[in-house]
Amino acid sequence: MWRVRRPPVPPPPPTPPTPPFDAHAARRLRTALGMGPEHVAYGMRVSYGLPYITPDHVIAWERKIMAPGTHELTALAGVLWCAPCELIGRPRTLREHRAARGLSAEDVARAVGLELLVYIRMEESGEWRGTERQSAILAEVLELSLADFMTLTGLDGKLAGLLRSAVTTRWQAYVRPVNKMVPLNRRLLESTLQELHRYYQGQLAANLTWSDGSAATGASHTGRDFLDRIVEHFWTRVDALAPNTP
Repeated sequence: MWRVRRPPVPPPPPTPPTPPFDAHAARRLRTALGMGPEHVAYGMRVSYGLPYITPDHVIAWERKIMAPGTHELTALAGVLWCAPCELIGRPRTLREHRAARGLSAEDVARAVGLELLVYIRMEESGEWRGTERQSAILAEVLELSLADFMTLTGLDGKLAGLLRSAVTTRWQAYVRPVNKMVPLNRRLLESTLQELHRYYQGQLAANLTWSDGSAATGASHTGRDFLDRIVEHFWTRVDALAPNTP
């Protein structure tokens, strides 16, 4: 008996990347509405036709164990009475920036002048290795800020080291090294480093002078957290001071 050979089943298409989910915002919005995870799940099932959603899904999203897909994100935003963009965090990787702009890998590769497989390998490795011209085109296509571009090119670690040294020692000595990495107005950069230094030293002084042990521990923790997120604090202060800097 002849057997009928069935054609091989093609693999499913790859799932397109989604922008990063802001778990903290989702929890904050849910709490503000006085809703529990079960209420959110019920709303998504009944109002948005997602019968498989359970409270466990909502909890897993808020704990960053998993992230909602595109349709789930839209439904979640509807239940929480917000726009989907309010549940999207700041893109961190090349893939996330591309997804946030709704572009395909082919679109970006063609724009910057790279072979598709070469570009995809850069996305997968998280390391951008384009030329200066390709970097400029990438920044334009993905609408990257200076902060975003430095993250994508892997310079955040070096910048963090300089900033930590600036706030823990003499900030004036680090204006030039930081300015070589970050092409900002010098006066803006000086004001930013001075403010970061003043804040950190204030936390350190509080830690040394408070006699209550629990208060000192809290100040110490605040200082460590500040240093851990020093790059984020740097760009926040730059954005705040820029409009007032000639």
